[in-house]
Amino acid sequence: MTVRVGYFPSNNSLWVLRHRGILEKSLPEVEWVDLRDLPAGERPSPTEGLPSLHGDHLFDGGYDFIGTGSTPPVTAQGKGHDIVYVGVSGSRHENGRLVTRADSDVRTVADLKGRKVALGHGSWQTTLLLFALDDAGLAWSDIVPVDAGVDAARLLLDGEVDAWVGSYPSLSKVEDRTRTLVETDGLFSHRSLWFTRRDFATERPDAVRAIVAALKESDAWIAEHPREAAELFAADGGGSVDDWENALRRRPFGVEEVTPEFVAEQQRAADLFHAAGLIDRKITVADAVIRI
Repeated sequence: MTVRVGYFPSNNSLWVLRHRGILEKSLPEVEWVDLRDLPAGERPSPTEGLPSLHGDHLFDGGYDFIGTGSTPPVTAQGKGHDIVYVGVSGSRHENGRLVTRADSDVRTVADLKGRKVALGHGSWQTTLLLFALDDAGLAWSDIVPVDAGVDAARLLLDGEVDAWVGSYPSLSKVEDRTRTLVETDGLFSHRSLWFTRRDFATERPDAVRAIVAALKESDAWIAEHPREAAELFAADGGGSVDDWENALRRRPFGVEEVTPEFVAEQQRAADLFHAAGLIDRKITVADAVIRI
């Protein structure tokens, strides 16, 4: 039976795994689904994307397994989908942060009340912003979110937005013209998360274990060969080798167990999403954690 794995560049681990042929050795029936080939409006954003993509296509036969940031699993559960967390990466807190222009009069997160903030909405950036606002005593309704994608850095520098949840490699191009409002470190762990449907996890645990084992092997290679891995991304037209190498060196690689601490962090995010009206129902994150 074919096993369909969704992939795109922003999930670095699955992207490299797709291009190195490791999984095919243990799971020859794998079929890779490039999420960028989906119809317009359903493609992932460059910042780990659209909740409709990562939630819905896992359930309409588009693919069986996916890796994203920590936000799409929350929005998927919020739509009532029965997902299962398979594993998480280490903390990627060095991957990005909330910034403003170097010459901005915005000094703290509290100063963002009534201001425009650029982000890749539906990605990890939404979670970071919700946490930062909550810590500052603000709600989602207190700011004007701007779903900006690849134009975010330009919008910030042109003064069209007041802050930006920036990430590498895009942030590296404008870092000297920005000032940090909130570091990700200490705010939330910002992990990659791999997940699947409950029926797939229970009916094909062998396939899930094969994917995880291949991810671990491939991730070890990335950690040892960041320059060669960067070339795989740059060859696809997604930035320079130097920018990608810089980004990859900042990120942890490997697949870890889902811990109670991470579940608690996800639950806080889910509660803030619901309070902000970004998901329609309250969810229990722990329902998505089973032993495979």
